[in-house]
Amino acid sequence: MFGLSTQTYLLIDAAVAIVGLVILITNFKFHPFVALIIASLFLGLTSGMAVGEVVGDFETGFGGVLGFVGIVLGLGTMLGKLMAESGGADQIAQTLIRAFGRERVHWAMVVAAFLVGIPLFFEIGFVLLIPLVYIVARRSGVSIVKVGIPLLAGLSTVHGLVPPHPGPLAAIGIFDADIGKTIFYGLIVGIPTAIIAGPIFGSFISRYVPGEASPDLEAQFVRDIDPENLPSFSVTLVTVLLPVVLMLMKALADVALPETSLLYVWMDFIGNPVTALLLALLLGTYTFGYARGFDHQKVLDLLADSLLPVASILLIVGAGGGFKQMLISSGVGDVIGNLAVQAQINPILLAWLVAAVVRVATGSATVATITGAGIVAPVVTLIPGVNRELLVLAVGAGSVVLSHVNDAGFWLVKQYFNMSVGETFKTWTAMETILSVTALVFVMLLSLAV
Repeated sequence: MFGLSTQTYLLIDAAVAIVGLVILITNFKFHPFVALIIASLFLGLTSGMAVGEVVGDFETGFGGVLGFVGIVLGLGTMLGKLMAESGGADQIAQTLIRAFGRERVHWAMVVAAFLVGIPLFFEIGFVLLIPLVYIVARRSGVSIVKVGIPLLAGLSTVHGLVPPHPGPLAAIGIFDADIGKTIFYGLIVGIPTAIIAGPIFGSFISRYVPGEASPDLEAQFVRDIDPENLPSFSVTLVTVLLPVVLMLMKALADVALPETSLLYVWMDFIGNPVTALLLALLLGTYTFGYARGFDHQKVLDLLADSLLPVASILLIVGAGGGFKQMLISSGVGDVIGNLAVQAQINPILLAWLVAAVVRVATGSATVATITGAGIVAPVVTLIPGVNRELLVLAVGAGSVVLSHVNDAGFWLVKQYFNMSVGETFKTWTAMETILSVTALVFVMLLSLAV
């Protein structure tokens, strides 16, 4: 077409679709859900696909991703809401702060954020824990940046690397990766990454940008919490980490037990993300709900309210799955995969680069993860031995790089930390970039062993 080879035309067509997606989101302020649908249909119609198949293939991709992600996100969000309202997150943070002591509160913050952030979206975890940043900074005399950067690093690490967050979950579905192994590898990569980008970098940058707490926010956040009705630290930890433990046990059973074993069958069932999160939610309705004195209606209201903010995320994830399907159905995915094979580009590095470019352009970690995974997915079938779980982590790492003015998180941090735009670049943007590159390095190192 137009005198171009089929491969060249498909690559140009895909590039136009992706650039158009970026422009719709950034310049014309389209909602990512609508922009992804437009880009998907454009790619399908211009790539030579039969007109009658375009919408059907998009629906297939949309439903294929949401069939798994939608259930898990819904259950995880409900659990997170109960934990937030019961004071469980406060209990984790306060216990860790007491254990670490005043001189090491920044280490306590990264641990608290890492634990609390597992079942919560980044924005929810941020709003939930930002009062603790103000409380700890005032009572310990430590600068707000030194306390806050570790918290942001912990939340951002689990957001990009650890299910059940939407980006990693969607990538798991696209790559057909194992969720238990992804969690295990995600923790191996995420813990040292969060330490380097959090307490270590936070201690360094706070010497130059100590930050100054907003008097208005400090007056709002620094308030007394009834310590008598909080769930205990152990109860909170067991409830929050139950699904993670069950999914890791399933991964262990996959390695250690024969598929014909009765124990393997039951571990496969219990460790399924849907079952694991459902069991944790049922436990949470008691530990975070009825045991705290909430009546039945209060628990029902909290569960219903928790789903309202998820609708937009689910639609974006689903549309991303549709866009991924268009890349595959149009043949673009095979072209990119063949080029990667011929050029001998490391698939993990390719996954990180693609996600990083989309992230910088759109400002959305979720869109970057889904788009990057969709583009790189065909490589899995063309290059034998590629570890699917590490590809998930690679696109997750790329999806958090270089947060700047087109990212809502940039402005969220700027306002809550009372910083200028320049100070936000030096702290938040630098931290996200360090986190992304460090995670990539650890993923590459891990690829040598698994």
